[in-house]
Amino acid sequence: MLDLRPVGYVIGLLIAALGLLMLLPLLLDLAASDGNWAAFAQSAAISVTFGLLVTLACANGTGNGLDLRQSFVLTTAIWTVLPLFGALPLLLGAPHAGLTDAVFESMSGLTTTGTTILVGLDRLPAGINLWRAMLQWLGGLGMVVIALLLLPVMKVGGMQFFRTEGHETLGRVLPRALPVSAALLRVYAGLTLACALLYWLLGMSGFEALIHALATVSTGGFSNRDASFVDFPVAMHWVAALFMILATLPFLRYVQLLQGEAAPIRRDSQIRAYLRWTLIAVLTVALWRAASGQVALLPALQSSAFTVVSIFSGTGLIAENPETWGPLPFAVLIVVGFVGGCTGSTGCSVKVFRYLVVIEAIRAQIQRLRHPHAAAVLRLDGRRIEPEVIRSVTAFLTLFILTFGGLAVALALAGLAPRTALTAAWSAVADIGPVWGEGVGPTGAVDGFPTAAKWLMIAGMLLGRLELLSVYVLFTARFWAR
Repeated sequence: MLDLRPVGYVIGLLIAALGLLMLLPLLLDLAASDGNWAAFAQSAAISVTFGLLVTLACANGTGNGLDLRQSFVLTTAIWTVLPLFGALPLLLGAPHAGLTDAVFESMSGLTTTGTTILVGLDRLPAGINLWRAMLQWLGGLGMVVIALLLLPVMKVGGMQFFRTEGHETLGRVLPRALPVSAALLRVYAGLTLACALLYWLLGMSGFEALIHALATVSTGGFSNRDASFVDFPVAMHWVAALFMILATLPFLRYVQLLQGEAAPIRRDSQIRAYLRWTLIAVLTVALWRAASGQVALLPALQSSAFTVVSIFSGTGLIAENPETWGPLPFAVLIVVGFVGGCTGSTGCSVKVFRYLVVIEAIRAQIQRLRHPHAAAVLRLDGRRIEPEVIRSVTAFLTLFILTFGGLAVALALAGLAPRTALTAAWSAVADIGPVWGEGVGPTGAVDGFPTAAKWLMIAGMLLGRLELLSVYVLFTARFWAR
């Protein structure tokens, strides 16, 4: 039988840590003489107490570390349990959300989806908006670290390029990964501080600069304004676009760059493809809009760049309604949302690496048709792509398509209009944020969705953020069999 004590031990520590982090918004509300601080005090007390009790109860089972099965359970448990405790301040204080809405908002934050259930963000206590921003920032960092620790073992694509040969379990990978995780944290925090500083220099208040820097670098997209980026000047849009791109490049390349190794970031095919595809998408949308007479070319380039990068990166910050741009620009946004950023970044969706593997596999197959007896070796960045990577990428893409389609159908059956169901499924599984169509509020909030649709989106956000396979494997009999 699978020993869950090591999993419980880690989960307990994380719940307690999350409770301690609630003290930051508590102090902010207390300094502002806002009575909402009491909700954070109660939430922190519940989280810390529960977390420590679980940790103590499971402390006698941590001697052997985590094996592969336990690491899968841990990964899913982190993003299942923590959103429940992250929802406590929303339940106990402003906006006094119900259970469904509070869990939805917390899950959307921790998975860096950015779809909001709340209306009247401008009027919420500062502590609540800070907590929402903190949740997505924690989720963005968490996925980078989980990718470093778990994806090499899963062999689902991308991070195996950084895998140390011979390390076949999470317990063995962990010792060498911890120093790299610390370096990733420094890079992540450095990008966030730099982004906040630029926002502040361009005119945002210190609080808004912090909130939007956390939203930008985590590619989460939660704003403290219902209007998101609509009322901000163009210069801030360019800063946001720059940092959204930086946040969706592989973070390990930044670590290598800081160590004086510039060659890997220059040679990385993911980075080159991502930047090239982003440029193509921006130019396609901008030229279409200019040619159709909607707007002049330069304004079209500015607004198209911000929106395309926001969707491509999965951030979901909005400055305009792209539904009014026409069918081609809207289709481009849907496509880039299905692509996503680079592996090992805060971005979500399918990821550039997997598409590069598929492209190489298609090229090899075409080559075999032309030269049946030729030996085709698939390579990326000069390294051989192993057959198991191709199989896992194929399995992931198949599951992604089936999950998206299944969720869209389920959302339609739950009462959403077809267009709304499609964009809601797209937004949830790819962890993008915006939803368009009938039933979406004027601020983009989905508070009017049926309860069943909200829970379906919660499940979709979880599946999308954890890259599907690490969740689906838990529902196989062989995983639990000894």
